[in-house]
Order: sequence, then C-alpha cells, then structure tokens
Amino acid sequence: MFLTNPYGPYNIYSYFIGTNPPTSINPNPIFPKIKKNAFLSPFTFVVGDVTILDNTYIAPFVSIRADEGTPFYIESDCNLQDGVILHGLKNKYVEVNGKNYSIYLGKRVSCAHGSLIHGPCEIGQDVFIGFKATVYNAFVGAGCFISTDAVVTGGVTLKPNSFVPPGAHIDTQAKANRLVKVPKNEEEFAKEVQRVNQEFPSAYSVLFGKTKCSCGLRY
Repeated sequence: MFLTNPYGPYNIYSYFIGTNPPTSINPNPIFPKIKKNAFLSPFTFVVGDVTILDNTYIAPFVSIRADEGTPFYIESDCNLQDGVILHGLKNKYVEVNGKNYSIYLGKRVSCAHGSLIHGPCEIGQDVFIGFKATVYNAFVGAGCFISTDAVVTGGVTLKPNSFVPPGAHIDTQAKANRLVKVPKNEEEFAKEVQRVNQEFPSAYSVLFGKTKCSCGLRY
C-alpha cells in the first residue's frame, strides 16, 4: 500500500523539545533556545539548556541531551547527521569567550552519522567529525578532520587543521602533536559535505511546511 497525498507532504512525524527533568545534579529546568531558521528533523530529541543558532540542520534520530552536563551551544551553519549524540558530564566545562559550556560547537561543524560528542569538549569552526567517531574531553582546533571510527579524548588539544586517521585513538597530547595536516582530498570532502548540508534547513522547511509537528509543538 502506498500513501499518497495530493495536497502536499504528510508531515505526520514528531520530535521532542523540552526542559531537562529537575534532578539533584541539574535542578533548574531550562527550555532549549532554537533559532527559527534551524531545522529539526523527525524523531529529534532536544532537552535542557541548549542553544542552536541559524541555519543549523539536525537530522533524524539526533539526541541532544543537556540533562547532566550543561549548557550546550551550537553555532550557525552546523549539521548533525542521523544518529548523532550530544551529552556531557556534570560540572565539567570548557571555557569559551569567558563562559563555561559542557559542549561548544563552532560555526560550520559537520558531525557525520552516528558520531558521539561528549562534554566537556570544544569543537572549533569548520571541523569535520566522521562516521561513528567519538570526541570526549578534548579541544579540537578549527579545520580539523576526524575520520571514521576515530577517538579523540584524554584532555588533548588538536591544533588547527589536524588530521585524525580512520580508527585512530588520540588519547595523549604526544599523539595529538604528531598528527599531520588535513590532506587536500579530505579537506575538499568536508567542504562538500558542509555545502550540501547548508541547503537542508531551508529546503526541508519548505518540504514540511509551517506545521513542524503533528502534535502541535512549536519552538
């Protein structure tokens, strides 16, 4: 059986956006702050003190959970692809522009399918985080490329434009310091991913129309 609708897309999906549940760890419920021209896909879950800025694309089955570590900040033109997870540890922070964050994503960060970003961490602008890669307790400089299945952790700092090879475990500063510059082909790949995903927020907003959720929830 095929579902057809002569009047436009069905738009019978839902997502959840809400305050974090009050706990002893995080007792103050805070609602996310999401720019109107960001796009949240079906089955997205966003709770707590989360800021999502302009033209950011959040794909299906993304979980952004500021219920323990908090707050999260996602700059403009980012894309979080299918199955990405953001979570953080309580009372662990990175400092950006004089403020504390559990997770901070700079402009034009691409988080590929199934990647895990766990605070405390700061991700600089124009960073690409590959399929099923993990970033936890790390500072990632601008323009870095973290390949498929790689792990970056241990409080390391990646200098700008560092290339983390597929499957690598960068868990000491000595390993981080030995990383080479992003190869030209990977740099071009990351730029193309970013270019394509920047079109999705406006394109999907047109496709789904003004009603963002069948339950009537708006942000």
